[in-house]
Amino acid sequence: MDLRIALAGNPNSGKTTLFNALTGSNQFVGNWPGVTVEKKEGKLKKHDGVIITDLPGIYSLSPYTLEEVVARNYLIDERPDAILNIIDGTNLERNLYLTTQLTELGIPVVIAINMMDVVKKNGDKINVDELSRQLGCKIVEISALKGDGVMDAAEAAIEAAKSTKTVPMHTFEGSVEHAIAHIEEAAVHGLPEEQQRWYAIKIFERDDKVLAKLNLDKATLEHIEGDIQAVEKEMDDDAESIITNERYIYIASIIKACYKKKNIGQLSTSDKIDKVVTNRWLGLPIFAVIMFLVYYISMVTVGSFATNWMNDGVFGDGWHLLGIGSKAYSTDADDYTAATEAVSAFTGIDFGAEDFDADKALSEMKAYQPTADTATVDVEDEETLAINTMTAYYSAIPANLSKDEEEATVGMTYVDAVKYLEEKGFDEPDPAAYGVWVPGIPVLVGEGLEKVGAADWLSGLINDGIIAGVGAVLGFVPQMLVLFLLLAFLEACGYMARIAFVLDRIFRKFGLSGKSFIPMLIGTGCGVPGIMASRTIENERDRRMTIMTTTFIPCGAKVPFIAMIAGALFGGSALVSTSAYFIGMAAIICSGIMLKKTKMFSGDPAPFVMELPAYHWPTLKNVLRSMWERGWSFIKKAGTIILLSTIVVWFTSYFGFVDGHFGMLAEDQLDQSLLAKVGSAIAWIFIPLGWGNW
Repeated sequence: MDLRIALAGNPNSGKTTLFNALTGSNQFVGNWPGVTVEKKEGKLKKHDGVIITDLPGIYSLSPYTLEEVVARNYLIDERPDAILNIIDGTNLERNLYLTTQLTELGIPVVIAINMMDVVKKNGDKINVDELSRQLGCKIVEISALKGDGVMDAAEAAIEAAKSTKTVPMHTFEGSVEHAIAHIEEAAVHGLPEEQQRWYAIKIFERDDKVLAKLNLDKATLEHIEGDIQAVEKEMDDDAESIITNERYIYIASIIKACYKKKNIGQLSTSDKIDKVVTNRWLGLPIFAVIMFLVYYISMVTVGSFATNWMNDGVFGDGWHLLGIGSKAYSTDADDYTAATEAVSAFTGIDFGAEDFDADKALSEMKAYQPTADTATVDVEDEETLAINTMTAYYSAIPANLSKDEEEATVGMTYVDAVKYLEEKGFDEPDPAAYGVWVPGIPVLVGEGLEKVGAADWLSGLINDGIIAGVGAVLGFVPQMLVLFLLLAFLEACGYMARIAFVLDRIFRKFGLSGKSFIPMLIGTGCGVPGIMASRTIENERDRRMTIMTTTFIPCGAKVPFIAMIAGALFGGSALVSTSAYFIGMAAIICSGIMLKKTKMFSGDPAPFVMELPAYHWPTLKNVLRSMWERGWSFIKKAGTIILLSTIVVWFTSYFGFVDGHFGMLAEDQLDQSLLAKVGSAIAWIFIPLGWGNW
């Protein structure tokens, strides 16, 4: 039978990093039964008989969030063979609060003190042997980020699980301990001995879920309540606060004996950075600059270069291997295009016609006598498919053209175009003549379908419906991966937690909490996990408000549409795609203000409390893993929902009724398609925007 080890710890303690280090790729991800909280399990490397369960990050076993409920239920109901409790060595006191509760469960516990490299770098000292003696369990020093000691911690947990030896439990102050012992005797004596103390403490705290589970009779409850009230009266506090205080008294005694801090009262490097990035006046401008750079790099520079390669190469005509020859080919192709456009503007010759005769065209070009020095030609933009009217000049292009006029001018005069075509010929430049040419997927598939004699509808479905549709979306994967890489870096280094703090003051003015920022950030990758991430917000009102507004953030699936609109309406301006995210934030603000006025969302947001982890350099492996997980989610969506959608769009575009018969339409019959009929019916709505045609 497999050994089951639960990995438990506070958020930002390095728990997931440790889980990844222990399991590698041997992971399986699902949801906890009945809830949408992600469940991660994996087999320990080189130990197929050991299952590691990565519990959600929690601060205590008194559940306030869904994650804490899930973690506690697993530990109580499933009872793993051992608990590997990871604690942050740089924040020992807070992390030990959860440890004191885990040791009461009657399950073998091993503690892994993480970030020991940082502790030593700061000059602090932790007496691990004394700490182990005080807590009564095995303690291992690790650095999950560097991989130091991680397997030692796992081996210690396996050993503890096999020994089944539980951790000695500490005792509270006299009257509190007496009341708990009384509860054990009166209410939970029928439970396994190792579980009795934990249940007794929870009854003392009046934990609703535990009381509901035990279903004690009225007489027992009244008897116990008398003991609890007596302690509350003696200590002038409520029961839950009394237990919390007792735990911290115990923790303080441990810290005093085991932890020596070198620079007491001095600001750490993280504190010094925070004085700038969380500054009341500098925080927001710094955030705006950083996010602008993130989206500019991913959408305009690096990401744009990779996306162009995907769209024009992999899902286009093809590309030159290693880029060798691409520049020369591009120059000659541009010259050929300019020459044909100039000639077409003046003579109307169609170079793409099936009956095109090169000798006849050359004679006609030489014999042509101009009636004006300029002519116009309609040219289709390859990226936006928009029809642009270009101006061609007969003998010379004026030198004083404005930038807009220059962009609308054919790049070669008619005279030069005739010379070019007479010298170079009428054949388009062959990319294979300039270097190793790799055909794109549509070209390869199209040639294959033609060789096997595939039916027109099948060729259309595969090339125009599937490859063109899904390819148009997958072409944006490089931009998404660059975006996810940069966001993963900011998240892993600790900056994103600061932004939640900085934005809290702004968000609060329109009814949201700073904690809403994290779901919105995740929503940039995909709106669904962004909405799911809102479950970590404790306040129900804030959670509902976040769910309602997160959908305004442009997610990965919306990027192709943003790019299409930017190209069609704004000339492909880089600022349009970048500003889309800031427009999304503005929409959140406006909708938040409106929702705040309604009865369902009225009231003030809950107080903002969030841990700010110390800044640190994340490992490349973890950043790449986070990038890939988000990117793969986008790719899976392209292969399912988007694939089905593109097939439906293709079908409605190429099928329709002609003369009472339904079937596939020719290119000149597309106005009779199903899509054309629907589009024509609603086209009038968009006439004010200048879109009067379907």
